[in-house]
Amino acid sequence: MRVVIADDAVLLREGLVRLVEENGHTVVAAVGDGPSLVAAVKQHRPDVSIVDVRMPPSHTDEGLRAAVEARTAIPGSPVLVLSQYVEVSYADDLLADRRGAVGYLLKDRVAFVADFLDALNRVAEGGTVLDPEVVGQLLVRRRRDDPLRSLTPREREVLSSMAEGLSNTAIARKMVVTDGAVEKHVRNIFTKLGLHQDEEQHRRVLAVLTYLQT
Repeated sequence: MRVVIADDAVLLREGLVRLVEENGHTVVAAVGDGPSLVAAVKQHRPDVSIVDVRMPPSHTDEGLRAAVEARTAIPGSPVLVLSQYVEVSYADDLLADRRGAVGYLLKDRVAFVADFLDALNRVAEGGTVLDPEVVGQLLVRRRRDDPLRSLTPREREVLSSMAEGLSNTAIARKMVVTDGAVEKHVRNIFTKLGLHQDEEQHRRVLAVLTYLQT
């Protein structure tokens, strides 16, 4: 897997480079600002980019803005945001293109290296991985009528777990039900949200995006 890393903190950036390469992947670029991230993604078209939110010059949301710009230039380019902060507006923009291949983890809440590497692989493969804290802060931005009003409490619980990036099997373990029960809930969610089978779009990602945007 070919990886771009963008973080202005030199020690953390070099630590990520070492971690990624020690686990069999190749870091094609390691940069410290937004414009360099965009240039690296355009040049290398990596399998995934690891991006910090706050980078020079203002140290506010340059990383997220650069990630959105990079995905505009290279549609669907996988991005895993790794930050201490949740920046809601551009996080919403990053998720809103509905292409998937997006993750947002909080540095202080990554407890195990294996979990981070698993999230990195899932994003590279087109999945969506979100820290529950990120999900919670995004949900504060409620707008429009609630498209989830037709879901039962159990279906909402399943959809919330889907938004955290859990598989059906993991959701079944969490809820202490069978895999078949979760699959039935997921089918009901797709039906109630009007997400019919479509070769061009991933219904699971669309359901999660609907959840986050309401």
